[in-house]
Amino acid sequence: MPSQPTPIVIGIAGGTGSGKTTVVAKILEQVGRHRIACLPHDAYYRDLGHLSLEERKKTNFDHPDSLETDLLIEHIHQLKAWRPVRVPVYDFANHTRTAQTILVEPQRIILVDGILIFYEAALRKEFDVKIFVDTDADIRFIRRLQRDINERGRTTESVINQYLNTVRPMHLEFVEPTKRYADVIIPEGGLNAVAMDMVVARIEALLGGAKPPA
Repeated sequence: MPSQPTPIVIGIAGGTGSGKTTVVAKILEQVGRHRIACLPHDAYYRDLGHLSLEERKKTNFDHPDSLETDLLIEHIHQLKAWRPVRVPVYDFANHTRTAQTILVEPQRIILVDGILIFYEAALRKEFDVKIFVDTDADIRFIRRLQRDINERGRTTESVINQYLNTVRPMHLEFVEPTKRYADVIIPEGGLNAVAMDMVVARIEALLGGAKPPA
């Protein structure tokens, strides 16, 4: 029986609200969901259940230390060895991991997204393709404000305070400098049709040109 090919690992980074999710959705749609295993970095926030809610709220979630990146790297290695993994499920309203996990089966492509995935060299070296989504700061803030209020149960005041106190300074210190590691920089993310066509063509080339079945 022939051995399985080594999966292709794609990293998609960019600031909060840059449009990474849209880029991921476009790749899933055009390359084929059945060939892609998704690992969002923000599923790997450390469990803060041992702290009070007030203490959890004071945590700097935009600093690399807030994420269990070693576990993410371990999961990438398991998927590359064609073994399934169980990805944590994080409760963003309460800043804790839930007891649930999501089973992710190995696929030809491993897609990892997150604001800090190019910061740590040990994780960065896992990527065959590195994509940075570059979007103006005001647009990113508006998107984050809408997301955190609608999806994560936050108040407008808490989102603004977090953005000024940690999100913006951490972006400038840890996220923006990693742009230099990218193979491809996509202005405006998934809305950039030309760039997305080029990315999908590159992925297909790495896969050997095989198109997903209709």
